[in-house]
Amino acid sequence: MAKTVDITEKLDFDDNPCLIIKGRQIEVNSDAPTILRVMGLMSKEETGAKEIEEAYDLMFPENSKQTIEKLKLKFRDFVTVVQSAISLITGDDTPGEQ
Repeated sequence: MAKTVDITEKLDFDDNPCLIIKGRQIEVNSDAPTILRVMGLMSKEETGAKEIEEAYDLMFPENSKQTIEKLKLKFRDFVTVVQSAISLITGDDTPGEQ
C-alpha cells in the first residue's frame, strides 16, 4: 500500500476575509484559483483598466460588488479597494487589519 499523509490540520478552511469600508464588511474571494488568476493579471507589464476590472470581477462575490457599487467610488478609490483586496488575499500586511 502506498504511503498516505493526512494534512487536513495544516489547511485553513476559514471563511473568506473581508475589507471594511464605511463600516460595511465586503467579502473577498480567497480561493487559490482566484488568487492565481488575479496574480497573473496583475503581473502583466502594463496593468490597465481592463486588468483591474477583471481582477475586481474575480475577487468580489456579487453581494460585495453591489455594496461597492452603492458607495459610488471615484476611480482612484476603486483602484485602492482592488489593490487592498489583492494585498488581503495574497497575505501582504494590510493597515487596519483586525
